[in-house]
Amino acid sequence: MAGRPHPNLGLATRCLPAGGGSLVGGDRFETVRPHFGRTLLVVGDVMGHGLDAAVDMNAYRSMPRHVASTGLPPHRVLRRLDTAVAEDGTRRPATCLLVRVGPARCTAVIAGAGRLPPVVFAGAGSGELLPLPVGPPLGTRAGGRQQVVRGFSPDDTLVMFTDGLVEHRDEDVDESPARPAALRPPPGAGIDDLLDEVLVEFDARHAEDDVAVSAARIHPRHHPA
Repeated sequence: MAGRPHPNLGLATRCLPAGGGSLVGGDRFETVRPHFGRTLLVVGDVMGHGLDAAVDMNAYRSMPRHVASTGLPPHRVLRRLDTAVAEDGTRRPATCLLVRVGPARCTAVIAGAGRLPPVVFAGAGSGELLPLPVGPPLGTRAGGRQQVVRGFSPDDTLVMFTDGLVEHRDEDVDESPARPAALRPPPGAGIDDLLDEVLVEFDARHAEDDVAVSAARIHPRHHPA
């Protein structure tokens, strides 16, 4: 089902339409609560921006909610979404990143469809761009859906973002995705403060494309003495 993340998962999000003056855009963030105490984090990007892109994104948003409720792993969710988009045939191309977080087991299962990989900041502030196989966008039926499993401790902060944050006309497109990992947030920074730092560092409010950014962190469980 759609809704709030697991109680043991802290989450902060920002969605900024291109140009700063529009109220709608084609980049969105979504959370889905499948079974067994897990949370599926979804970042999606529809080609283009403005009202038309927002209309298509609203149509896309309902798809992960339904498919993820079946309990499928992220790479199989992407396969189902890919088929659904291809059969529809009326929507703009879209990319998608799925991260299924299991707070109880401190794991993250990640799969992408043409989407930039996430960055994980360790407790000391060092960042790592996760090595993730980037499959083709949704609707291509090109296959190649893979996923990776990673430990995700309460000291880690997972940051997901769309390409509008990092890609600019005067920069090398191959180097842009790694830029967020070079940030060094102060140890102990809250997830909202971390996101604000990311947005300021990349001047996201003046981005050429829509921007969606999210940060997730597992709350440590405190056992009674």
